[in-house]
Amino acid sequence: MKNLKIQKAKSALILDQPFFASILLSMPITVDESIPTMATDGQSIKINEKFVESLTHNEVLFVLAHETLHCVFQHMCRRGTRNANKFNIAADYVINQILTDEKIGSMPNGGLLDKALFDAGKGTAEGIYNLLPADCEGKAPGTPGGSIDNCVDAGSLTPKKKNEGEGDGTPGGGQGQDGTPGNGQGQDGTPGNGQGQGQDGNTGGAGGQYGTDASRIIQIESDLKVKVIQARNAAKMQNKLGKGIAKLVNDLTAPVIDWREILRRFITVRAKNEFTFARPKRRFMADDLNLPSLQGEKLGEIIIAVDCSASIYSNKKVIDLFNSEMKAIFQDTTPQSVKVIYFDDGITGVELFDDVNNFEIKPIGGAGTDFAPIFKSIDESLDAPPVACIVFTDLECNSFGDIIPNYPVLWAAYGNCGVTSVPFGDDIVKIGVE
Repeated sequence: MKNLKIQKAKSALILDQPFFASILLSMPITVDESIPTMATDGQSIKINEKFVESLTHNEVLFVLAHETLHCVFQHMCRRGTRNANKFNIAADYVINQILTDEKIGSMPNGGLLDKALFDAGKGTAEGIYNLLPADCEGKAPGTPGGSIDNCVDAGSLTPKKKNEGEGDGTPGGGQGQDGTPGNGQGQDGTPGNGQGQGQDGNTGGAGGQYGTDASRIIQIESDLKVKVIQARNAAKMQNKLGKGIAKLVNDLTAPVIDWREILRRFITVRAKNEFTFARPKRRFMADDLNLPSLQGEKLGEIIIAVDCSASIYSNKKVIDLFNSEMKAIFQDTTPQSVKVIYFDDGITGVELFDDVNNFEIKPIGGAGTDFAPIFKSIDESLDAPPVACIVFTDLECNSFGDIIPNYPVLWAAYGNCGVTSVPFGDDIVKIGVE
């Protein structure tokens, strides 16, 4: 790629935005005048040089970073059966808002930006897609009201490698209804997914020259995730990873582990017990299941600190879910006692449960959040440290105080998790409500 504006923009990203540059440099950029603006399939980028020449330097920065974020979010792998034009528009509202917030380049005229829509759709292409009007389906990429670029199906712009075992699909020539892609035929009989012509004369919008099958999509998803992690690490080494991008990447790459299993493991590894059928698990007896429970030396005191700020205090569903799971864990591990400390920006209440069968969380409070009072209260009220402490919170706070606990702490976080790291504790486990 010899385009001077592209080269200058790539150089600027290498110096100032290594996260974006790392991903961008892994994809070939080629000229294709049949594309109105730009297009990506997660493996390569195609550009229309006339479009690029119409942009300022900062606008080229923006559109290249825009293509990169399609890859970060794996939009080319997520469209499914949704209308291509409408999904591209939804994806643009997500990406343009993030790049604007991060102050990366300048959005070209006609770019789609709506903070209220971004928030209403929870910052996801799928969420925004469901809020868009039906007439978006006819707005092709690069046209007024359409997306800046065309994010096509994964791998559909890039020839398959020989070791992928499939020939190149020829462009589809069938008539697609309502702008859906026509299907080309690959040399080995695999659908080529070429672009079809909609009844209204608009290009289908999601097709590409080469076939995309399920196995190829899975491989591209895996490759993109590796690239994102490598890009994050490269940017961190240069101390040039913005907080917004860092949180975004952490959310996207965090391993999906059942939060219940993490909570249970956190407690049970500290129990000096062994399994026995002498005292079966009570909660399964109603189903005629005789399962072993732990028996032996009792655990000491467990502390549960419950965030009573508004987002937790008013959410009965998540409180009931956490309450139920913790009670089941305590019935199996039989701690000596469980102390519940309720807090918002101070301590709002304390409950002690000697009988874990009576354990129940009843939040008291509703103000802001401050973690410091929890550990000060524990430090002042106990002669010996607890076995462990679990903090149930939305983590929308960065006030942790000066006390570093000498006992295990687990952060059980519900919601968008405004803090991605904590100054002490075993880990952050995100609680989801099905």
